[in-house]
Amino acid sequence: MKKIFLSLLMFVVSVSAQPEFVKISSMPGAFSRIGFGARGIGMGNAMSAIKEGSLVSYYNPALASFQDGNSFQTSYSFLTLDRALNFLNYTRKFEFGKIETPDGIVKPRSIAGISVGIINAGVSNIDARDGDGKKYNELSTSENQFFVAVSNRFSEKLAIGIAFKFYYYKLYEDLTSSGLGFDIGALYSFNESLTLSFMISDLNSKYEWDTGNLYGQSGNVTKEKFPTLKKIGAAYKFTEPKILASVEFESSNGGTNYLRAGCEYNIYTDLFLRAGLDRFNISNTDEPVRPSAGFSYFYSLNSIRFGFDYAFVIEPYSSGDQHIIGLNINF
Repeated sequence: MKKIFLSLLMFVVSVSAQPEFVKISSMPGAFSRIGFGARGIGMGNAMSAIKEGSLVSYYNPALASFQDGNSFQTSYSFLTLDRALNFLNYTRKFEFGKIETPDGIVKPRSIAGISVGIINAGVSNIDARDGDGKKYNELSTSENQFFVAVSNRFSEKLAIGIAFKFYYYKLYEDLTSSGLGFDIGALYSFNESLTLSFMISDLNSKYEWDTGNLYGQSGNVTKEKFPTLKKIGAAYKFTEPKILASVEFESSNGGTNYLRAGCEYNIYTDLFLRAGLDRFNISNTDEPVRPSAGFSYFYSLNSIRFGFDYAFVIEPYSSGDQHIIGLNINF
């Protein structure tokens, strides 16, 4: 009897200890949910409410109207298993007209912003083998997101933006798919230190696959919808020490409720240190979190400011961790 009880106990423990399946893991567009660039990933992707420094509308389309000057960013990721992940972005703010306040201060009549970017991901060096196991070709896949976002400040406190995202996926020689999605975001500056954010991501985003060209009459048409993400966030800027801290909550129809947190410490004039925690799923604690850290160093040459970015992320289920390096140019 004791042996039977122990066997049942071990069975129950082993079953309950198995990692719970996360629905969002099997949904399309996973590459577009990893993050954007060394700065954002280094801060745990808790970036939807941060309006300081180099900005990208990937995290919130309302951010573009807060960019100082012109910002150009590019990043490259070092990944295992012949994977690639690259980022490119340009953000600029526009000021229109002038208006004088009752106390004599001249301000822009309206402020808007634009942000354009690319995310490229893929896998290369895939062996194509025949029925006898002999290699006869080498294959690769490529998945891309192209986005354009516009933002407008409706007051000194409120900004709203919208992003248009085009997806293109090349899975095989005669098998490709594309789709169009939207992001909507808002940013509210409660005061000079506290900022709040709200965002809905990947509205209408989906892939539609037609395998007729590949399989003929045996082919079919399949639609895969991206998960819709809803985010709220907050960021607080401390003056002494110079720390920018942020938190974010994301809920999706893929069964996830993520918490994110990040901070950036301006330890020296042109040196920034970062740390973050991404994907703490309060709905499923079996899913591993993704701690990260990084830094940026800037150097000014005349009116151009160059920055080198780096981030390190612990990547679960991989033989190695993720390293991201980037170049940041402000002019």
